[in-house]
Amino acid sequence: MSTEPLPGPLPAISVVGIGADGWDGLPENSRRTLRAAEVLIGGPRQLELLPSDECPGERIAWPSPLRPAVPGLLAAHEGRRTAVLASGDPMFYGIGRTLGETVGADRLHVLPHPSSVSYACARLGWPLEAVETVSLVGRPLASLTASLYDGRRLLVLSADGATPAELAGLLRQRGFGGTRMRVLEQLGSERERTVEATADTWPPERPSDPLNIVALDCVRSADAPRLGAVPGLPDEAYEHDGQLTKRYVRAATLAALAPAPGELLWDVGGGSGSIGIEWMRTDRSCRAVAVEKSPERAARIERNAAALGVPGLRVVTGPAPRALAGLPTPDAVFIGGGLTAPGLLDACWDALPAGGRLVANTVTLESEALLADRYRRHGGELIRLAVAQAVPVGGFTGWRQAMPVTQWSVTKSGVGA
Repeated sequence: MSTEPLPGPLPAISVVGIGADGWDGLPENSRRTLRAAEVLIGGPRQLELLPSDECPGERIAWPSPLRPAVPGLLAAHEGRRTAVLASGDPMFYGIGRTLGETVGADRLHVLPHPSSVSYACARLGWPLEAVETVSLVGRPLASLTASLYDGRRLLVLSADGATPAELAGLLRQRGFGGTRMRVLEQLGSERERTVEATADTWPPERPSDPLNIVALDCVRSADAPRLGAVPGLPDEAYEHDGQLTKRYVRAATLAALAPAPGELLWDVGGGSGSIGIEWMRTDRSCRAVAVEKSPERAARIERNAAALGVPGLRVVTGPAPRALAGLPTPDAVFIGGGLTAPGLLDACWDALPAGGRLVANTVTLESEALLADRYRRHGGELIRLAVAQAVPVGGFTGWRQAMPVTQWSVTKSGVGA
């Protein structure tokens, strides 16, 4: 994908980043591209920033919803010199990704502008590489929760002018009311301003400019639950009815599943959703599908996923293996319940590609026999996890043993699978 001037005729689609300072803030190369375009596509606000006497091309505003309309709109103007306007850097949470996925990166000529994140770091004196950015544009507010840690600096891309007040409410709810919030509006324009308060003191009725980014210096209150960045969250972090893979077994299970960025997990027999949730918390690009036959538990999984910052967890309600039909191919499968259901193990094994991982836990002798048989056939590791907790025994202290968990973990080979 080119980001430099191209010799000869313009490519099929030019993608031009533009800031809140509009035409005046564009370099000459971007201006030249927009002047020459026969078709100008962008949001209404972006199109209004272009002077009509300088940019005579046909102007087309993106419809809503945008993404489904992109292929047809581009096809309708095939062969014409087309320029698409984008806010700031088109390849940073911008339209550039959608265009690249639609027509191919080699058909794009990208002319970036400084992003709102670059402007914000310049104003705040924050090193860009030391800041995490979370977008709430088209994403649930709850998705921010997984990024909240004491002392962390976050930049939040707002969906609109209501986002800062909604964000303050979420921070208070999650025990981060002392967090310093700075809302940077209209960055780069003459109307630029910064509004500051803590989440606790942010007025719920305060309006913000729709074009804003929120800087957070995260502060967790002393009585708020502390959630770590690695698997094995406290059991108290989950709403459950007893169907929960307990903390220490959960940590060992996630270690065996070995999540990697971008991978998909099937969490079969989801219970409270803890395995799928903590799989997704390891990296923002990890995905999971929780399969749970109980509608009540399925609803509980959705609540837990939202509370722990991964509202994108997909929940399928129905009995396995029937409910597995049509699901996308997994990179890993965890079976936490229902091992004795006819055909379940075979369906999960058959769904895995070569190199895929399967981990199954059980506490019953009947299911343990099934896992021992699969261990003999496919190899892997068969282990027993035993956890004991110290408890009062009269005036003394003793150990209380939890039910031991048998775990089979295996990587599917490409030969004789």
